Amino acid sequence: MPGFEIFGDEERKQVNDVLDTGVLFRYGFDAARKGHWKARTFETELARRLGVEYAHLCASGTAALSTAMAACGVGAGDEVIVPPFTFVATVESVLMAGAVPVFAEIDETLCLSPEGLEAALTPATRAVIPVHMCGAMARIEEIKAICDKKGLILLEDACQSVGASCNGKALGSFGKAGCFSFDPVKTITCGEGGAVVTNDRAVYDATHAHADHGHDHIGNDRGAEDHLFIGANYRISELNAAVGLAQLRKLDWILETQRRNKAAIKDAISTLPGITFRQLPDPAGDSATFLSFFMPDLETARQAVKSLGAAGVDGCFHWFDNNWHYLRKWDHFHAMKASSRLAVQCLANCPDFGSVETPRSDAIMQRAISMQIKLGWTETELQTRVEKTVKALKTIG
Repeated sequence: MPGFEIFGDEERKQVNDVLDTGVLFRYGFDAARKGHWKARTFETELARRLGVEYAHLCASGTAALSTAMAACGVGAGDEVIVPPFTFVATVESVLMAGAVPVFAEIDETLCLSPEGLEAALTPATRAVIPVHMCGAMARIEEIKAICDKKGLILLEDACQSVGASCNGKALGSFGKAGCFSFDPVKTITCGEGGAVVTNDRAVYDATHAHADHGHDHIGNDRGAEDHLFIGANYRISELNAAVGLAQLRKLDWILETQRRNKAAIKDAISTLPGITFRQLPDPAGDSATFLSFFMPDLETARQAVKSLGAAGVDGCFHWFDNNWHYLRKWDHFHAMKASSRLAVQCLANCPDFGSVETPRSDAIMQRAISMQIKLGWTETELQTRVEKTVKALKTIG
C-alpha cells in the first residue's frame, strides 16, 4: 500500500497550484482560484476511473463510511452486518451511526462470506458492509445477489482496494455506495482523505450535503445556500485533494508494478510445502497491495512471521495477533469503552459484544499471513527479498 513511496514533482505541482491561489477550502472563492478546483477534479476523475456516476471526497475513509450510512438512511437500532477482519473504523462508523454491528464469518477470500452473511441475517438487518481487505475482493457478486433478494442496503468498504475489480467491475461500484480511504498507507494517498462513490443521484446529493453541515451547494455564494438537513464537517481540503489527484493519475502504473512484484514472490514460494494462498474470486482484479497466504496452523504461522522478521523480510502481518484489524484483539470494543455513552448501549436489547465469537474466522485468521507489496523495490532488492523469503519459510515445520 505505497502512497507514501511515490511523492514527486507531480504532487508538488498540484499542491503549489493551491498555494499560489491561497484558496485551501474546497468550496467558494471562485475568482481567487484561477480555475483550480482540486477536490472537484479528483472527484470527476475518480468517478470516471471507477465507472460510476458520482464521487464525493471526504476527510477520511472513516468519514466516508459515516457519510455513506447517513446518506443511505442507516441509523438508530438498525443491524449492520460486518466481518470480524477489517480495520476498526468500519465498526466504529456503524456505532457512531447509532446502528448495531453484527459480525458474520469470513472465508478464505479473507472477506465476508455469502454463507456467513446468510447465517447472520435477522428481521432487524438493514445493511451489509463487506470489506474488500488487503487489496482484493470478497465474493461480491454473490453478496450483492443476497442483498438484492432480501432488500438490504449494500455498502462496500473498499478502503484498502482502490483500483481493484471483480470481473471487470470496480470494487466499490457494486452496492448502493462504496467507500475508499486515501490515508498515508493506502494505494494512493491524500495524506488524509476518503471518498464515497455511487450511481444513485439521491445518495450523492445526500452525501455531498451531509459531509458539509447539510449545505445544498446551490449557487456560488455560500451564504445563500440552504440547509437540507443536519450534517457534519467531513470536508477534505484542497491541499489534501491536490496530493491525491496527482496520485490518482499514477494508479495504472502503481497497479502494474504491484502485480509484477507480487507475482515474483508468489511464484517463488508456491512450491514450498504447506503453503496455500488466499482465494481470489477474480485474480486479474487483485490490486496486489498484499500477498496473503496460509500456513498449516497457528504455530507454524507464528513461526513463519518470526523467521521472516529475523531474515529482514519486513511488512509481514499475522492478523490473528494484530490489535488493529481483527475482532479478537479489540478489547476496547468487547468492553464497549467509549468517551461517552453510545446509542447502542441505550438499547433494551443491546448485544453483549464481549461474548461475540467467530470460530470459522478464527480458524482462517490463525493461519493467515499478509506480506506488504511495495513499489520502491529495485530489481535487485526484489530478488533479494524473494531469496530471503524462500529461505525463511523453508525453515518452518
